[in-house]
Amino acid sequence: MAQPRARELGRGRAAGAMTRIGQAGHRGERSDCWVRVEARDEGGVILCVKSKVEVMYGHAVRSTCLTVLDAMGVRNAALTVEDQGALDFVLAARLEAAVKRAGMGAGATFLPPPGGGFDGQTARERFRRSRLYLPGDQPKHFLNAHLHHPDAIILDLEDAVAPAEKDAARLLVRNALRVVDFGSCERMVRINQGQLGLEDVDTVVPQNVHVILIPKAESAEQVMAVDARANAARLDAGLTAPCLLMPIIESALGCFHALAIASASPNVVALTIGLEDYTADLGVERTAEGRESLWARQVVVNAARAAGVAPSDSVFSDVSDLEGLRAAVLEAEALGFEGKGCIHPKQVPVVNAGFAPTPEEIAKAQRIVLAFEDATQRGVGVVALGSKMVDAPVVKRALRTLRMAEALAMVPQDWRRRAGGTLADGDDVRKEPLAEDGSW
Repeated sequence: MAQPRARELGRGRAAGAMTRIGQAGHRGERSDCWVRVEARDEGGVILCVKSKVEVMYGHAVRSTCLTVLDAMGVRNAALTVEDQGALDFVLAARLEAAVKRAGMGAGATFLPPPGGGFDGQTARERFRRSRLYLPGDQPKHFLNAHLHHPDAIILDLEDAVAPAEKDAARLLVRNALRVVDFGSCERMVRINQGQLGLEDVDTVVPQNVHVILIPKAESAEQVMAVDARANAARLDAGLTAPCLLMPIIESALGCFHALAIASASPNVVALTIGLEDYTADLGVERTAEGRESLWARQVVVNAARAAGVAPSDSVFSDVSDLEGLRAAVLEAEALGFEGKGCIHPKQVPVVNAGFAPTPEEIAKAQRIVLAFEDATQRGVGVVALGSKMVDAPVVKRALRTLRMAEALAMVPQDWRRRAGGTLADGDDVRKEPLAEDGSW
């Protein structure tokens, strides 16, 4: 189909012609643009483009505008663009939002070609130490977020986006999931509550989002509704991998239903807590000591463990206090959490380091596993490292420590061979036989 012809914006609109206007985007924001579309009954497409990168990319900006308008079925409109270096996927999302706000393009959409990271996969069993929240309506944060090495990137459609911008943010997040290469980071989206959230699911799941965060989770039914909608969207899009889920407990009611929520679907992989909303629900201040939320955090940890999913802690809201964050991470790990949310890139290395094993922990875990495997091979059942006995739960924790160390390249995959299968001085394998089922 031929693109609509364009001419520079000027005068000459027919008297009495109907006008409908839609706007989207941000003026003066780096890597973004502001778009105004005025629907007209006649006169073709009139463009007025002011671009920060006019010399090198002005022609490309105009070409993208015409391509999107054509896909949206717009034949008569006046389009104004103020561009601050927005990439094509941003310009396309802003233009589509403005067109729809102007009452045009019903049922139409424009999907940019998928980028190199579109087909990236995740796994249910993976480490999710840090998840970095990015406001879903601010594209300037998208492109370089993976360079800070969070385990996951969350494109946030809920609290970070003003109610009036939800529709435009959804299109921007959709396009980002298609185009932006987030590297090895897991691709997450926090949807909105209720029906708006289900509509978010319809839009983002076909773009191969890995994990959906479900806010204000208070019942298993909420989780099942999102799960069903995500499965339908996934199948319609021809995707084979499941869309994983991470419900967020943010109220007293959610705490009392935490186990049901964590067990609501086999696609739930983690359970987390939002302490700002939780303390607001209680009517108390959130404090650095956290006495007001200790019970709720313990509930989340225990519910997650009982359901066989990972517990993940809330964000630390003071981005300037890295020492406070470090202490909070150590406390969270001691409570049983496996990860924590981040609201600024500089928090990511602190969180990653806090949930990673230390060299001493790795060395101890290696000794435990080597002793256990030696005992198993020799058919004996009780291991002592120095003066301490080692039982099955200890071995389980040691194996998890080593799996993380291997995943983080802190030890080589063949560490057993390099260790030579030897025990440290003072380690002893007690020659007590295993039970017939191999248990301790």
